[in-house]
Amino acid sequence: MRLLLIPALTILITCTSAFAVNDSIRSYVPSEVKGKAPVADGIIEDDEWPAGGWESGFVQQKPLEGQPGSQQTSFSIMYDNDHLYVAFRLLEQDPSKISRRLSRRDEMEGDMAGIQIDSYFDKTTAFFFWVTAAGVKVDGVVVDGSGGEDESWDAVWTGKHSADSLGWYVEMRIPLTQLRFSQGEIHTWGLQVMRYLQRSDEVDLWQPIPRDASTWVSRFGTMEGLRGIQPKRQIELMPYTVASVERYEKEEGNPFRTGKSSGISAGLDGKIGITNNMILDFTIFPDFGQVEADPSEVNLTAFESYFEEKRPFFVEGRSILSFGVTPGENESSSDNLFYSRRIGRSPHRDLSDYDYTDAPSNTSILGAFKLTGKTGNGWSVGVLESVTGRERAEVISSENREKIDVEPLTNYFVGRLQKDFNKGTSKLGGMFTSVNRNIEDAAMNNLHKAAYTGGVDFNHTWKDRTYYLNFKGMVSHVTGDSLAIKETQESSARYFQRPDASYLKYDPSRTSLTGHAGIVEFGKAGRGNWLYTTWINWRSPGFEINDAGFQRRSDDIFQVIWVGYRYYKPISIFKEISLNFNQWSGWDFGMHNRYSGTNINAHTQFKNMWNYSVGVNRDFAQRSNYLLRGGPSMLLPGGNNIWTGLSSDYSKKFNAGISFNLYKGDEGVGDYRNLNLRLTWAPVNALNISVQPFYSIDQSMLQYVETGSMQGKDRYVFASLYQETFGLPVRINVGLTPDLTIQYYGQPFISAGKFSRYKMITDPKADAFTDRFVHYSESQLGYSSSDELYSVDEDLDGSTDYTFDKPDFNAFYFLSNLVIRWEYLPGSSVYLVWSQNRADDQSLGTFRPQDDFEHLTTIVPHNVFLIKVSYRFGV
Repeated sequence: MRLLLIPALTILITCTSAFAVNDSIRSYVPSEVKGKAPVADGIIEDDEWPAGGWESGFVQQKPLEGQPGSQQTSFSIMYDNDHLYVAFRLLEQDPSKISRRLSRRDEMEGDMAGIQIDSYFDKTTAFFFWVTAAGVKVDGVVVDGSGGEDESWDAVWTGKHSADSLGWYVEMRIPLTQLRFSQGEIHTWGLQVMRYLQRSDEVDLWQPIPRDASTWVSRFGTMEGLRGIQPKRQIELMPYTVASVERYEKEEGNPFRTGKSSGISAGLDGKIGITNNMILDFTIFPDFGQVEADPSEVNLTAFESYFEEKRPFFVEGRSILSFGVTPGENESSSDNLFYSRRIGRSPHRDLSDYDYTDAPSNTSILGAFKLTGKTGNGWSVGVLESVTGRERAEVISSENREKIDVEPLTNYFVGRLQKDFNKGTSKLGGMFTSVNRNIEDAAMNNLHKAAYTGGVDFNHTWKDRTYYLNFKGMVSHVTGDSLAIKETQESSARYFQRPDASYLKYDPSRTSLTGHAGIVEFGKAGRGNWLYTTWINWRSPGFEINDAGFQRRSDDIFQVIWVGYRYYKPISIFKEISLNFNQWSGWDFGMHNRYSGTNINAHTQFKNMWNYSVGVNRDFAQRSNYLLRGGPSMLLPGGNNIWTGLSSDYSKKFNAGISFNLYKGDEGVGDYRNLNLRLTWAPVNALNISVQPFYSIDQSMLQYVETGSMQGKDRYVFASLYQETFGLPVRINVGLTPDLTIQYYGQPFISAGKFSRYKMITDPKADAFTDRFVHYSESQLGYSSSDELYSVDEDLDGSTDYTFDKPDFNAFYFLSNLVIRWEYLPGSSVYLVWSQNRADDQSLGTFRPQDDFEHLTTIVPHNVFLIKVSYRFGV
């Protein structure tokens, strides 16, 4: 018994000691600059940096957690009244192994060294500054609980590097105007210092943090003894001018399509420190011509596609204005009370009835400002205000030529407030959005005159932030003409008009609509191998946030259980292993079970840095409230899905990945197959080429075609669809210097869909799947090739009962964007941009890759050439 007790006690003492090391807080006292400040040129001079100020003792977080870093790392920090100075000595046993990949700013490539500073000392928020071994700067903000680092924040600072036979070195000069902190004689800030070695995916930390930790910033070490520094108000003005030329196909007879156009514009961006903690960003007459175009797609659903925000003003600091409606990773995860792409969107009014039109592609943003910050007593504030102009289009019809409104003058407001309690372990906050439109033309009475949303959120963590409880409650209210509210009730988000939805109150005379939504979530986020979460999310039928936010569906109650297992210690051929199990169910507010399913998936990284993932998914039979697009609910069979993916070592000059997804529906309802490849080649450090072809086949027995009408009753026309899609995204990045880069993005895209076996839904809830529809006979279905029109004689009386257009399609797209960016001074840039768009469609329905790509080359492109020059004035 004693012999058994001795090793048990030894293990216990060892584990306790290990946890004690991880939980101990390191502190660092920086030196005050007494004489000449460091030059920050990347060359470390002994007379600039005190010998006693260097700190080392870095520990691996991965791959060998708790072990000393494989390479020697040390740093030193100094300060004066205006700047923080940081130096790194990054020694290498074999300097030839240093990864020096040139990239654009904020792209993490190659070996890196960086510092993270919690200057608020709220144990929640930190600013980070990295320099890569190629001299590229990366900066941003990390907020515990927000899902990772946000590189959208761009500070104005200096970061330089050098190298010799012993390793490489970094010097940073960070103006105190770029950091947020409160008044005080002596300051203590949170501090983390890091090094990354790409070849082994090694992360070395000055302050050890275990990989299974539930938080990041709260576990930082401290930087103490900062004396005499005072908060600095930041003032930056950045005027810019843009000159552009467009070339496109001339359209005979159309006075608006002359084949060319040009223009010159100017605007102003700025930052003003209301206080050191509160920054006002503003933009007047902004231009985003350098922003990359959205990827091509063919959307055959009734729902809006979601595209990421790429405009710098709206990207920077977006996390503070985010209020997600649904947690987790699912088709509703992008739903949010604020979707910034609503601001400056394309005009709403449909102009398809006119012969020729001259309309703006986007609504003009007259101006926008954004106030963000955090006070010393834990209040986080975010406010955004923007005004978009009244837009008019010149139109020509057979009757006359006139100017008409296509978008009203609109005001957008977003406000976010959150308070930290108990050293950040509890948070209480709220969100409010409003959209107000000045509608002067009755033709736009289908738009909401006003739309408001509000939300409250509460987050509490305990046991060293291992466990958490989240709550969100949201309300929405839209008002307008009865036409606007009627269309809202009939939209794909809810379909109030469904004939079998007695629990919904469809009222075409309404002039307002109100709804609510919420989340209750509990889980374990760290400490140990096992993690889990469970949550329930609901959206009432009247919940509507699409004026300022993004939402695909309402009338939903969504329940999820997730359990995960993480093993981070190398074992056998594996470097780390992750396992996940999910279960979910959903109901509408009539308490009909709409869907349910489960999946299990696994991911591993091997010791050779290759990665492999595999997952199996089971969807059980479901009840769709959306398939008939306003018709009754329909029962659908379930299906099985399997996916897998393999990728090679990303640190190699050539690396690749492949993934495959297969969905097989029960009872032949549909199949989906998707293959993705990724080939990346970096022949030299300054060049990176990535090609990511994808190919998919979508076979569906029930693809919506049209809703016809016969004797006052709706007819839901469906067909079998066979669709093939191929795309070839190409990215080329050239880094001439850290401040001069060339980026190219191009994507040819072709897709073809063939419809057949037309059918009519007759009994959408029949017990047998095949009893829910009937196929049209040859006698019932006629086709006119000259009009590309199908006619249906359902009762075979010799007369047409209803018609629908031929739905077969071919889509041809080519998008490209070439951007040369030169940051000639910190914060001041020149952009040279060439954008090209080729687009066409046909109704053949057959997929012919060679012919389709040849057709792409014959489409007359729409080219845009522009130059944008900005200059930063800083105070």
